[in-house]
Formats: sequence, structure tokens, C-alpha cells
Amino acid sequence: MDTFSSHIIKWQRLHGRHDLPWQGTDAYRVWLSEIMLQQTQVATVIPYYQRFVASFPDVAALAAASEDEVLAHWSGLGYYSRARNLHAAARHIMQQHDGKFPRGFDDIIALPGIGRSTAAAISTLAFHAQRAILDGNVKRVLARYCGIEGYPGEKKIEMQLWRQAEALLPQRDAAIYTQGLMDLGATLCTRSKPRCTSCPVQSDCIALQTNRVAKLPTPRARKALPEKHAAFLLLMHGNDILLEKRPASGIWGGLWCLPQFADERAALEWCAQRGIAGDLHQALDPFTHTFTHYKLHIAPLQMELHHKPLIAAQPGSLWLDAGAALNAAIPAPVREMLRQIVTK
Repeated sequence: MDTFSSHIIKWQRLHGRHDLPWQGTDAYRVWLSEIMLQQTQVATVIPYYQRFVASFPDVAALAAASEDEVLAHWSGLGYYSRARNLHAAARHIMQQHDGKFPRGFDDIIALPGIGRSTAAAISTLAFHAQRAILDGNVKRVLARYCGIEGYPGEKKIEMQLWRQAEALLPQRDAAIYTQGLMDLGATLCTRSKPRCTSCPVQSDCIALQTNRVAKLPTPRARKALPEKHAAFLLLMHGNDILLEKRPASGIWGGLWCLPQFADERAALEWCAQRGIAGDLHQALDPFTHTFTHYKLHIAPLQMELHHKPLIAAQPGSLWLDAGAALNAAIPAPVREMLRQIVTK
């Protein structure tokens, strides 16, 4: 155990990542980075992180922002419940902790959107606590090093990995060790084409010794992704487009979206019921957007209106210049459709 941790620490000091924008900062920025890095790679996160902290430099600024402002900065990063939880947590910190990010593990894990591993990472990286983490990269490293078979998402396998993570945690330099584990999983012990010959713990890695690196960790049993279809209605009056706010829960919760229907017929019936008349164009090609759990086949329907209806007077609807809408809190596929319209 001492050999494993000492090798990781030594490797991190020499070869690990030391120039990430949240390294060596305060707990607020460490927290923000950890939430953004959930399900998302570092290269994708960095520009979002930099733009986010420029607008919301501290907990107070984040708490004072509107949900629309927060979601607009998150737009395109996906998994939007992370942004809503981040916003809710900032307001909780202002109310319950006088605006100071809490140091205690129990207080950190009590914040919305923070689980055991994220709380441990914040405690260790921001406050130098002795806490084991178990994010996706670390699960892969430990599954291979310890030769643990089984899908890590299963409770029994996850608990086995937690026991190993706790057992391997060193008594000192936990922050360097934790960063080293994350760096190792992100740069050497990758999902495909791992660079085992450069790994600092290759001599003791059970997966390498037993020729099972490609088989561990055991992947989730593959199932065909369900497929859904939807028509998205682009109601245009000049450069203005109609957007509707999605419910707080569910896919794209709280974002501004185009009116969505099961098919073109349903969209046209909806327009007829509201006295909306215009010229229908098939200006944009159908495309597919893939979520974690299903594929959505999108048929864009663009309608140039003769007159602007009063529908935006209803709560949750608004007319917005298509160019300005690109900076609003909108889902990625809506952004792609609007970008095509603006550049035509």
C-alpha cells in the first residue's frame, strides 16, 4: 500500500498536471471544477470554467445570479442539474455558512449535488483532509491495479472499490496523491490505448500481470439505445424567434427551448389552435442528438410568420433575437439550429 501511494505521489510531482486553472486556488473554484468535471473531460471544461469564474468570481456572485444567468453560462456543457444544484448550493452557503465555503466534510456533502467522492475531493484538494475519492478515472485505475472484475456501477463492486480506495490512502500528502490518481487515470490509465509502459505502478498491476487491462474495468452490459422522434418549431418573425422555458426537472430542465412536438402534424395543429399563420420552410436538415440513455431524432420546422402572435405574453414564453438567443440558456441542439439560421 505504501509503495502504491509513494509511487503515485512521486509520479504526480514529476509528470502530473500542475497548470490546471483551478489548481492552487480556493475551495469555491475547486468545488466548481469538480462539479464541471463530472461526466466531462478537462479540455471541454476549461473554457466553461474560465467564463464561469469571470462572471461569478465567488459564492456571493453565484448566489446573487438568476438561474437563467447560471444556465446560460452552462449551456452546452450538459447534465444541467449540475448547474441548478450548484446555484442552489451557493444560496445555501450564503444562508447557512455566512457566504464561506464550509470546511467540514459533513457540511460539504450536505450541499446539493455533492456526493461522497466529490466531497472528499474538495476536502482533500482545498483543505488537505485525508479522504479517499472514487471518481470514474480512479475506479478504472483501482479496478485494473487490484484486478477487480464486475461493472463499477453495481453497488457490490463499487463498495469493493471504496474499500481499496480507503486502504490505499496514504497518511501524508493526500492532496498530491489524490491529484496523482486523477492525473494517472486521465493521461495514462485511459479507457482505450492505456500507456502501461509509462505507468508508475505497472510492476504491481494485476490487470497488466494477467493480461486483462483491456477487460477491466468490466463495462456495463450493452443495450441498444431507445430512439425517440420530435419536431422542433422555429417560429420566426423577422429575426425574432419564439422560445419556451422547459420545466425545472427532466431533460434540459430550466433551459429555453423551441416548442417541441411529436411530429409535424402536431406542431401545425398547435399553430392552428392559436391562430398562428405563416410560411413553412424545410430550411434545416433533420439530425440526431444522443443523450446518455436515448437518441433523439430531431426534425426542424421553420415557419416565417405573417404577424407576431401574442403567445409570448404567456408565462414561460418570449421572443428573442436569434443572434441574442445564442447567448441564452439554450440546449446544444437548439444552439446548433439557431447558429445555422444566423449564419444563413
